[in-house]
Amino acid sequence: MSHRDVSVSSVTHKEQPSPTANPNPRSVFNVVRQKVTTKHGWLGDYDYRWLCLPSLPTSRSKQPPFYGIDDELPLVLAMTSGLQHALAMLAGLIAPPIIFASSLMLDPATSSYMISASLIGSGILSLVQMSRAKLWGGYYLGTGLLSVVGTSFATLSTANAIFNMMYANGTCPSTTAADGTITRGPCPDAYGMLLEIGLSFLPPRVLRRIFPPMVTGTVILMIGASLVGSSGILDWGGGSNGCQARPTSGIYQLCPTVGSPHALPWGSPEFIGLGFLSFVSIILTELFGSPFLKNASIIVGLVVGCIVAGATGYIDGSTITSAPAITFLWVYRFKIDVYPPAILPMLAVYVSTTMEAIGDITASAEVSRLPVEGENFDSRIQGGILSDGIGGFISALFTVTPLSVFAQNNGVISVTRCANRTAGRWCCAFLILFGCLGKISGFFLAIPNSVLGGVTTFLFASVAVSGLRVLSYVKYTRRDRFILAAALSFGVGDLLVPDIFTYLFDGVNNASKGLQGLFESITIVLSTPFLIAGIVTVVLNLILPHERSQQDEDEEDVRVGQDLEIQVLDQERMV
Repeated sequence: MSHRDVSVSSVTHKEQPSPTANPNPRSVFNVVRQKVTTKHGWLGDYDYRWLCLPSLPTSRSKQPPFYGIDDELPLVLAMTSGLQHALAMLAGLIAPPIIFASSLMLDPATSSYMISASLIGSGILSLVQMSRAKLWGGYYLGTGLLSVVGTSFATLSTANAIFNMMYANGTCPSTTAADGTITRGPCPDAYGMLLEIGLSFLPPRVLRRIFPPMVTGTVILMIGASLVGSSGILDWGGGSNGCQARPTSGIYQLCPTVGSPHALPWGSPEFIGLGFLSFVSIILTELFGSPFLKNASIIVGLVVGCIVAGATGYIDGSTITSAPAITFLWVYRFKIDVYPPAILPMLAVYVSTTMEAIGDITASAEVSRLPVEGENFDSRIQGGILSDGIGGFISALFTVTPLSVFAQNNGVISVTRCANRTAGRWCCAFLILFGCLGKISGFFLAIPNSVLGGVTTFLFASVAVSGLRVLSYVKYTRRDRFILAAALSFGVGDLLVPDIFTYLFDGVNNASKGLQGLFESITIVLSTPFLIAGIVTVVLNLILPHERSQQDEDEEDVRVGQDLEIQVLDQERMV
């Protein structure tokens, strides 16, 4: 979740006047003609120099006007803002399918398709989320805001535990070498199994009562922390496909494999240096980049890392040459099936993503300068969650992982001062275009693990910081501290010793297939840090009595004092 971001130009003193809506309604033809045939229709009054020129931390400039969700927007600004939104989302959209493909040892063609499908699915379902279609009974579909969707990192974290279980129980193939090294085989069917889990959600007000900031903050913190340890930092060192164990035999003796260009042992200084270069590029972009580049700082880090990696021979271009020029959904298909042990963990994941959606929609309304309370706002929450639920089902048909509301675009709105849905539609067009151009997905797949790891480590750490941000709303009474300590005991314990619950049911013999599936489901939940921490937080928050706050005690003292004064006055009157 993310709340209102601080604009990089908050030190400015002046602001350009906001655009005003045209009071005279015009036909669609006249609007289009005015847009494409006049300078004002193309450029408007926006200060493009402010948007594109490099900035210094001490620089001062006039802020551009703020464009609301339905204000008239110049074409160039709409396209530019849409591109910024697409670039800001790009790293978060391509990282999950790349990590999924690496975990399941999928071939380059399938991996490239997964990236393309993720981009196309995100573009299409974001259009639905930005709509505000009125349904029966006062219900809506979509938020009517500049809200975009992408793969939730909660899904990514849980999927790793599910994949590990599928390899452990033989659902996915693996081989064991003489030295004990386990090599995983390709398992595309696991990807299809993950998609067929239904979405379950409760009304927003009920969820807010059951899942206060203490619960959601803990969950988000553990999601980010677990992804840093299970994916980000491992890829920074060279890879997370098994080469991090430094086996003495097999194709994973070197990272990413022994046949890769410039293959090296995991943790080699060359890998660390490439990842660090990408990481530092993000920092320098934040310091000196223009607002446009700051919104795309993650992509800047990838580009700089790839330029150096390509110049030094660390990039394998075979994925680019083998990728199709044009692609679309359903070029590759996955088996539709249900993996029973994944049902309970994924239901918990969907409750978590619903809570994330509420926070993200609230943040989008805030930065769009719209009220965050009242009936209209509640209908936006309802429409957003409904769109999330439908999107979770449709994304399975799109052969992509469940997509939910993304928070990355809120920072772009805050910086560019453009919350217009027209810019959001251009963002969707760019995402669909990027997905259809297969060579782009091939390029993303060719990014060296160390470069990707340097960027995703920062990205996943940002998720953890978002969790800390949510936890800042907790009052930290003795009760709150007790609940958080109990939750983090399991969550941090799982992070540091991932195998602690793996052998919990090894002593059960002759278990039926259904009972064995239940055991595996419980093991997945216990082995996923954010799931077990979230469950402990929810349970303790419901059963532990609330402490009386100091304010309540002060108010009670005031009431007692007033009662005593009234009694004294009554006695005086009687006398």
